[in-house]
Order: sequence, then C-alpha cells, then structure tokens
Amino acid sequence: MTFTVERATTADIADLRQLYYAVYGPHYPTALGTDPAEMSRLIQDPDTLWLVARGGPGDALAGSAAIHSEPGSRLGRLEGLAVHPDQRGSGLAGALTEALCARMFATDRLDSVYATVRTVSAGPQRVVSRHGFRPLGILPNAVDLNCRESLALYARHAEGVLDRRVPVPEVPASLTPLLRTVEGSLGISYAGTRATAPRPAPPGPTTARLEMIEAPAFVRRRFQERFPDADRWFYPLHTPNILLTPDDGGFEVYAYLNRVGGYCALVTAHPDPAVAAGWLEPVTRTLTRAGAGYVEALVPLDHHGGLSAFAAQGFIAGALYPAMRRDGDGFHDYVVMSRTTEHIDFHGVVVDAPLQPFLDSYVSAWASTYLPSREVAS
Repeated sequence: MTFTVERATTADIADLRQLYYAVYGPHYPTALGTDPAEMSRLIQDPDTLWLVARGGPGDALAGSAAIHSEPGSRLGRLEGLAVHPDQRGSGLAGALTEALCARMFATDRLDSVYATVRTVSAGPQRVVSRHGFRPLGILPNAVDLNCRESLALYARHAEGVLDRRVPVPEVPASLTPLLRTVEGSLGISYAGTRATAPRPAPPGPTTARLEMIEAPAFVRRRFQERFPDADRWFYPLHTPNILLTPDDGGFEVYAYLNRVGGYCALVTAHPDPAVAAGWLEPVTRTLTRAGAGYVEALVPLDHHGGLSAFAAQGFIAGALYPAMRRDGDGFHDYVVMSRTTEHIDFHGVVVDAPLQPFLDSYVSAWASTYLPSREVAS
C-alpha cells in the first residue's frame, strides 16, 4: 500500500486524537495525542516537525510522529510515533521515523534526537534501531499506561558529534558497568575515566517538612525569574510545573510532575542543587505521595558529587546519554538517575539483543543498591 507523508495541520487534530485512542486507548499520558489546544500549538511550533501518513480506503490517517525541540537546545525528542492497528507491519513506523530524522538533521539545528521506546514488544526498538538510533539505557517503571511500563532510551547523533565529547576524569565506581555497556553500544571510549569512591552523603534535614506548590503558571514565572540564563540548568523539553520548598524557604526544587503518567522529573534547585542534595529523601517521598511512582534526574557525568548524592538516596543510573549538551566546540555527557517506589516486574519486558546489556546492568546496579551483601561465616 502506498502512503502519503506530509506535515500535520490543525485540520488533522480530530483524526489524530482518534488514531492515538486506537493505538493507546484512554491512557495515553501526553497532551500530544489528547489535548486539542496543545496539539494545535505543537503543529504550528517552528521547533516541532509533525508528520502524518495517509493511505488506504478514504485516504485515512494511518500514522503519526513528531520531533519536538526547543530554541537553542539543539536536541530533539521523537515522540508520538503511532501506526493504526490495521497498518501494523506495513513499514510505516520506519518511514515516518526516517523522514523526520532526515528532515530535521538536514536543517543543522539538532545535534541529536532521542526517543523513549516501549518495551512491551521488540518492534518499537527495532524500528528506531533500523534508523540510526542506539540504546542508551533502561527506565524502569517510567510511565503508567494500562499498568507500570518500563521504557528504553535511544538516541541518534548527527555526524561527528560523539567525537567531540568533553573528557570526564572520574566517576563514582558504581557507574562503571553502565559506562562499559555504553562503550559497546556506541563504540566510544571511557578509557581515560577513573572509577573512584563516592563522595560522602550530604547531611539530611533536621526536619522533613516540605511544601509543594502546584500552580503551573506561577511556577513557570518564578522559574524563569530564578534561571534567566539557561547555562545554570539543563533539562530539555521539561517545563517545571511544581515547586517544593522547606518551611524556612532555604531552597526551591523545581520539577515536572505528570499525574496521568505517574512520573516526575527533577529539573533543578535554587540557589544551587547542592543546597537541596540532603533533602532528596523527603523530596522523593513528597512526590510519591503526589502520585509519582517514578522520579528521575538528569545529572552531568562530570558532577561526581551530584551522582554520589543521588546514589546515596537509592537513585540508580539506568541510562547514559553521551554528547547530550553542546558547550562551545565540545559536548557533555549526562546520566539519567531514577528511583521508583513501586515493585519492578521485568517479566513482561521484551528487549531486543542490543538493549539486553543495559537491562542486565540495571538489574546488577539495583541488586547492589537494595539487596544486602551476604556474609560468609568461617
């Protein structure tokens, strides 16, 4: 069957909502496929390329996908990849993925594109792998659809980007298995990076009382006032919608909470993330009570203290994104540290062969963090 691939228009919104319902049911957790106002904004956004495919009887809408970016970030996110159940196996998912990447990289506005891929089957993993994406890690319990699902992180880099990574002198020793896995996946080297002991954990709070402010417009304005310079924070494509602060107002933690999907991303803290490092346990506990069964943070690979602080509070390095952020002529690597308060069940997870080492690495790291070491009596 022949399909026509073209840019989405606002006239497609009703058909798009029906498509996402047909693919995901009533539990799709993003506004891209459910909120007409947000869909209209993204379709008209100059930093978003949204493509749709039509074909078959009545030239029906058969597939959809988009790459979304932000001004100045040079990083894109492949999202909303959906093919109508009647057209599965037609190659349409791959055609949409390749068309999007080819057009966006041709503009020279992006250094890389990432995708979070479902692990309920190997199909989505193979689609992105066939079009230049490589696995970077596993995100356990990352989203609540019909049930808690784990996602895989994949990325595709523009030519030459991985060769310009800024060297990292040392990392906490617990990250060594993940680094070795990324080396095998992407063919890059961390031979010059030493594995050292973690930094001492910051002292915990004398009181664990936190106030959570859930007022998206207010939080966004305050965040922009606190961080007018994007160099002081980096969490692309996540706009904070909640703020957490202790009774004395000593710091402010900014985060993005998605109640529908049951997940949260810690974006940054004011005046400095180090000030809030000792509060990670009560912060996570507060977010869990608010409905976040999965909490993640993006930490620079060269921030030894930050990585140590998150690890001390049970966060596990599940993914590593090399060359994620451009800095002059070089690129910085970032680690996805995550913590889930819900039972992890990998029985239903299906991983393609290239992703398997990342799942093994995560399971080993989880066991080292949460299972007591065995003592052998002589």
